[in-house]
Amino acid sequence: MSWSLLAGLTVGMIALGLVARWSRLAELRLTDPDNAMAIAEARLVGFHARQALPGGNGEGALVAGNGTLALLKRRGARVDALRLVPPLSLVPAVEGVGVASGDARMGQVALFGVTDDQVRALETLAQRPTVH
Repeated sequence: MSWSLLAGLTVGMIALGLVARWSRLAELRLTDPDNAMAIAEARLVGFHARQALPGGNGEGALVAGNGTLALLKRRGARVDALRLVPPLSLVPAVEGVGVASGDARMGQVALFGVTDDQVRALETLAQRPTVH
């Protein structure tokens, strides 16, 4: 085996790894409400999503469920999810609103392009009973 063949194989494997990682990161962006709802239902046992409010930068989302809310935060190639009970503690954030999770691991999640009124409306929706 020549050195040029070994170098070519190594570069090819690195390129394939980077493409796989890039496609996985693009899949986990939280800009699509349907994607955010699916992730919340997959991560939290017994959570049934009703509506999602994603941040404009794809780093966080808030999902209304059956009496509770799911707070999602993207961390590299994974998404952390935390179940919250209304009322939420909101803090000012640059060009949006921040949701204080109360969890040291997750911290505060900034929702870019989202207003306080939108978050409060989602809280109200989560507290409404569902009809089956």
